Amino acid sequence: MRNNDTLYIVVPCYNEEAALPETSRVLLGRVAELAEGGRVSAESRVLFVDDGSKDGTWDFIAGLKAVSPYAAGLKLSRNRGHQNALLAGLLAAKEDADMAISVDADLQDDVSVIDGFLDKYYEGFDVVYGVRSDRSSDSAFKRGTARRYYRTLRKMGVEIVPDHADCRLMSKRALQALAEFKEVNLFLRGLVPLVGFPSATVEYPRRERKAGESKYSLKKMLALAWQGVTSMSVRPIRLILSLGVTLLLLGIAALIAFSIVAACGHPEWQWTIILAAIAAACGLNLTATGIVGEYVGKVYLETKARPRYIVEDYFK
Repeated sequence: MRNNDTLYIVVPCYNEEAALPETSRVLLGRVAELAEGGRVSAESRVLFVDDGSKDGTWDFIAGLKAVSPYAAGLKLSRNRGHQNALLAGLLAAKEDADMAISVDADLQDDVSVIDGFLDKYYEGFDVVYGVRSDRSSDSAFKRGTARRYYRTLRKMGVEIVPDHADCRLMSKRALQALAEFKEVNLFLRGLVPLVGFPSATVEYPRRERKAGESKYSLKKMLALAWQGVTSMSVRPIRLILSLGVTLLLLGIAALIAFSIVAACGHPEWQWTIILAAIAAACGLNLTATGIVGEYVGKVYLETKARPRYIVEDYFK
């Protein structure tokens, strides 16, 4: 049985100056306990990733170097978004770590889940997903939309773990496999299951944010949801094709019906229904063009092959 492997806890941060004092105290203290207890190596680290913050986030992270031997920091040259910041930390960790755990800087992910992750890892699992045991801390609106979102993704053919965000453990070989995925349009919740390897889940309660404000507005959450659908599935285009064929057949049937109605001496109904059909067809056309354009735009971004992020500073 393996033991005493090197653990990196990856914490993406964006304007988290208010939350980091408590977050760093809890996470650094937890890693120190694990290292002293022989559960992980003394080379283990908590890697804070600054995603181009505009406040004093990086200054605080840099100051941790003198506070704890388990502190590490990575600074991106500019804001690249949560998914890119998380990926930057994971790919940096894979060089030195045997495993990496990702958690958010708000400490809503209960740190007790780390013990469950380690148990599963030492049992031989390469990927361990943190799954929320309940959503009592969420509003009714968020609970309802989350359920529908996961259901929709699965119907769209996206392999995703329900009630799992980005709190997970990945082994070194899982991280190396993740590095093989080169797409710019990142949706890690959908990419990680594609890696394969033995996986397990650990349930944990989701807590309230300790300090600061959430950086995920409704607009950002909707953008991430749309990113998940369009980055991992082409089924929306196929649905449009099916809808287009259906409307075409209905249009042919309506044309026949209009001809019969006109022949029976009621031409006034013909023009009303034709105008409604034209309006519906125009709406469908614009919607279809927009969705296809979204995919074309993603292809454009992928073919440029620009770097997903640029590292400005890194210490460990």
